[in-house]
Amino acid sequence: MKYVCQICGYVYDEDKEGVSFVGLPDDWKCPICKAAKSEFKELVEELNSAEEVEKTIIPQENIRVLEMSAGQMAALCTNFSRACEKQYKEKEAEQFAELAEYFTAVEPPVPNANVENVIAMLKWDLSTYPAVRAQTDADNDRGAARSLVWGEKVSRMLASLLDQYQKNGETMLAGKEIWVCTACGFVYIGDSAPEQCPVCKVPEWRFEKINGRA
Repeated sequence: MKYVCQICGYVYDEDKEGVSFVGLPDDWKCPICKAAKSEFKELVEELNSAEEVEKTIIPQENIRVLEMSAGQMAALCTNFSRACEKQYKEKEAEQFAELAEYFTAVEPPVPNANVENVIAMLKWDLSTYPAVRAQTDADNDRGAARSLVWGEKVSRMLASLLDQYQKNGETMLAGKEIWVCTACGFVYIGDSAPEQCPVCKVPEWRFEKINGRA
């Protein structure tokens, strides 16, 4: 019999492995994405091609996700991890976090990753918010609307900080620490994290200090 990981599509073939899937220890994990054994399901019918495997594992309308870059997948999995965390789904949050770490590790270096290009990308990103917000309003999608509010505020803060950095250089960081809200991504520079995130209102303990700065 064969079992397929519902997250990454890895197929466990009992005939090839020589060990029944049921006989695997409960803490066994997918060798590709590290998903738990419980995330596997039995393949009911024999598959004849890689294309058929792909269609069986992933709904046809969602196959476009596979066209995303490793960096985009890392960001997507990070967001899913945070969403699961907010819903107290600790196991799922951990699995998405592991996937994010994997995609981050395999993402090739970004060419021309300088301050000017990052600012330009952020400003382009900000220019797209009005159209997307109009669509969410038309769809009456309150969840997406809230995400857009957070995203726009965080992007604006990043653009502002980079503008300051471009003007003042390392002096703006002298004697200060960089803190990031693990819930929404808001970046704060100061001696200590703020008592409450200005964007998503989570408490101080949800901030992480960025280490390893030169």
